Amino acid sequence: MSRRTDLRFDGHIVGAGTASGTRLVLGCWSRTPHGPFADVMVERADGRRTLLAPDEWVAEFVSTTYRFDEVRIVDVVLTRSGTRRGSVWELTAGPLDWRFTIGARAPLGHLFRAIPGPVARALPTARVTDQVARRIMPGVRTVGSAGNGRLEWYAATDLHPLRTSRARWDGADMGGLVDVDPPTRFGFSSTPRTPGVTAVTTTVRIPAHHRLAR
Repeated sequence: MSRRTDLRFDGHIVGAGTASGTRLVLGCWSRTPHGPFADVMVERADGRRTLLAPDEWVAEFVSTTYRFDEVRIVDVVLTRSGTRRGSVWELTAGPLDWRFTIGARAPLGHLFRAIPGPVARALPTARVTDQVARRIMPGVRTVGSAGNGRLEWYAATDLHPLRTSRARWDGADMGGLVDVDPPTRFGFSSTPRTPGVTAVTTTVRIPAHHRLAR
């Protein structure tokens, strides 16, 4: 019997819109099959999608899982003072400089924290929460196709809105913090419309006959 492989990524996803129309999605992963790393997905106002990845493994894996018009391998340097209210995160990734602060826990964050981790991470739970998410959070899904025969699901365990955000691309200010609107189009799901930091476990199930990135 063929065996599938489940790859688990624990960390945070940050989604924000800018006044210029660019939407930013930062993945900060503390535990992965590749070790800790951060990557950034950028969708410009004209719809062009760019991945900023720290190395070849991340570039290959993420671009196989999501859709981009351009993939760049750049130095991705992230510093953060924490994950709670008032924490400051600063990111440099190639042409992108981004600084933001975190606000108080959202009501949904309290709900996420009440669900035991093993239950939240289970695929049946993701299938149930997917039905809820698509109704109350337009563009957000918790389970779906990751392309190339892969299945992906998300388990959120906390949620904080962003309090402030400022980003520059090649030195040009992209403007202040706005909603993630329209939803991003990297994969089957967008980040929530309200800019925020979501603590999340992402699981990607890969068929046995598929080659993994090395």
